[in-house]
Amino acid sequence: MRVVFSEELADLATSMARMCSLATDDMELATHALLQVDLVAAERVLESTSEMDRMAVETEERGFALLALQAPVARDLRQVVTSIQLVQDLSRMGALAGHVAKIVRRRHPESVLPEPVNGYFAEMGRVAVSLGRAATEVLLNRDPEQAATLAEQDDAVDDLRRHLFTLLTVREWKWGVAAAVDVTLLGRYYERFADHAVEVAQRVIFLATGEYAASPEDDPQIPESSSEELVRRFNQADRDLRGRLGGPDGSGRIA
Repeated sequence: MRVVFSEELADLATSMARMCSLATDDMELATHALLQVDLVAAERVLESTSEMDRMAVETEERGFALLALQAPVARDLRQVVTSIQLVQDLSRMGALAGHVAKIVRRRHPESVLPEPVNGYFAEMGRVAVSLGRAATEVLLNRDPEQAATLAEQDDAVDDLRRHLFTLLTVREWKWGVAAAVDVTLLGRYYERFADHAVEVAQRVIFLATGEYAASPEDDPQIPESSSEELVRRFNQADRDLRGRLGGPDGSGRIA
């Protein structure tokens, strides 16, 4: 019985590593679609989300079955419960790649990104994919020392997102409100993908040591004034547009 339980735990770990690898592949392809305005690549990412959903449900059900049928205790219980929690992080990583692809599809055939921010997203995509690959390795080898290094790489994504806010709010933004909103959302998607990869690594540290690592900040410290300025610009542009359409509600109402 113990051998069977150990084998089922190993299969569960392999399934989670496969989910992490698929989510990372999707983010890599979504980044390609974003930078190259590739609708076919974006559609492939969106098709992959159904596979991620299936794997998430299947892996989670296997975890709950182990809890119900094997009644694990101590370290084994920690492994099963943490595995169920990991599925949620991995599922979100796949969903975030899908969000990037949806923006590409919505704006096609136009490019989502103004030329000055292309380099930012190329680098954010590179770091996010690197974190996803590292998280996949950590899920397989359960090395807490390697897992601890992921948080340092995540800082690069936070820095890039802060620079994007500088472009949006400090310098003159010439590409309109829609582009500003898309850039803001995309920056958030990449940041959250990286955060979930780091959270995967932290859960692996807990699996290996029984101790929690320090959690990364949920949000980078973006100056409040920058966020307020972005909202002010968006509201002003919205008022201007409604004024041109005529009437306080715009008459030609925007759904």
